[in-house]
Amino acid sequence: MKYTELHPSLSAFSRLVYGVWRLSDDENTSEAHVRAKVDACLEQGITTFDHADIYGDYSCEEVFGQVLEATPSLRDQIQLVSKCDIMLLSEKYPNRRVKYYDTSEAHIRQSVTNSLQNLKTDHLDLLLIHRPDPFMDHSETGNALDSLIDEGLVKAVGASNFKSWDWELLQSGMRHPLVTNQIEMSLMTRDSFTDGTVSFMQKGGIKPMAWSPLAGGELFGNSEAAQRVKPLLHREAEKFDVGIDAVAIAWLLAHPAGILPVLGTNNIERIRGINDALKVSIDRETWFELWTAAAGEEVA
Repeated sequence: MKYTELHPSLSAFSRLVYGVWRLSDDENTSEAHVRAKVDACLEQGITTFDHADIYGDYSCEEVFGQVLEATPSLRDQIQLVSKCDIMLLSEKYPNRRVKYYDTSEAHIRQSVTNSLQNLKTDHLDLLLIHRPDPFMDHSETGNALDSLIDEGLVKAVGASNFKSWDWELLQSGMRHPLVTNQIEMSLMTRDSFTDGTVSFMQKGGIKPMAWSPLAGGELFGNSEAAQRVKPLLHREAEKFDVGIDAVAIAWLLAHPAGILPVLGTNNIERIRGINDALKVSIDRETWFELWTAAAGEEVA
């Protein structure tokens, strides 16, 4: 496994990250079964686990927390990422009238308190603001994030789905740096490579994380784009004796921005194969060949 440093305050993150957003969808959510998934990650050097307060209708953190409650020593071997600010419509919050975003100090602090309790830990390695909040008071939000770092409840903070202007606004209200931006990136979702998002991160030396790096399974489907790109994926997969998913992840890993793909599956055999992506080498021409096939046209 390759590791990368997001900030000196953090231990190195595994280049491939296990995302838990489907954890509570599994028929078996027992501590033993979840521990088997964690072990499958650790056996291949995947030490970074990506959470959010809302995942699994506010249940995934608690499901994962069973493992750390049973074996507290595991906490020293992993990095925990979580996110907050999305207020979902949920039976757990029957008085909520609409989905909205909340970056108030009170909500951020309560969300972190809940995450720490659910995950059975005394700190998060990384807290992300999950979505840009058009009602954000950047000074209040920035102060809340700074305070959480100062108190040791989180080691570092970042953002998710932010454009450069969202990032700069929040950063202007903070003393501590934002250390990553988790954005949607895949062969099927390439906008961030051309709309300035990735360029802005590179300029600042910030390594982005990629959510939905397999396009929610679209790569394996029958869309026109998938039909165009799959023959090339299969060609490269055969060359390196891996699955086409590994090639699609390697396409992201090859980019000089230092992208950290976040992968989520409940299938333990597929978890064990996550780091096959590291076996694949994508050169510049192949990178653009895959882009062109997915887009249906050459880059401008």
